Amino acid sequence: MASRRTLLRTVVAGAAATLTLTALVACSSNDAAQATDAEAITVSDQWVKAADTGMTAAFGVLHNSSDREIRVTSAHTDDARSTEMHEVVDNGTGGTVMRQKDGGFVVPAKGSMTMVPGGEHLMLMGIPKPITTGQKVAFTLRFADGSTAEFDALARDFDGNQENYNPGEPEHSGSHQ
Repeated sequence: MASRRTLLRTVVAGAAATLTLTALVACSSNDAAQATDAEAITVSDQWVKAADTGMTAAFGVLHNSSDREIRVTSAHTDDARSTEMHEVVDNGTGGTVMRQKDGGFVVPAKGSMTMVPGGEHLMLMGIPKPITTGQKVAFTLRFADGSTAEFDALARDFDGNQENYNPGEPEHSGSHQ
């Protein structure tokens, strides 16, 4: 009889331990699934092109640690009247044109999205005062789930990529400074 009770206690204890472990794993998985988009994104190699007037751009790498793609829906900095997400595309005549990116930026699951001169980037429009080399520019990114993330980018000199800008009006084109 004693050995049956011991066996029964061992089985009950094993079942309880299995249920506890299963509950902990389920809670951990649910916590990870509930993480906001902002919590899953990190920014690296971020910088802004120094500029005296007009427009300038910010670049860097967005890293996504989650198992789902994440969409950046908008960006903001107090150092510009407006901030847009831009892409550079073929203009159909052998050149390129810069335009606002419909739908924002998508950062793939467990992947990254690189913002570079001549490619996708954050466009700072109507800078009210010069952005000088060495200056820190603070940004806020907003994601599809409504969460936000902040990062600073250091301004530096850069002479490349004088793209044409097309804000959706075919007859308008200007120079990205």
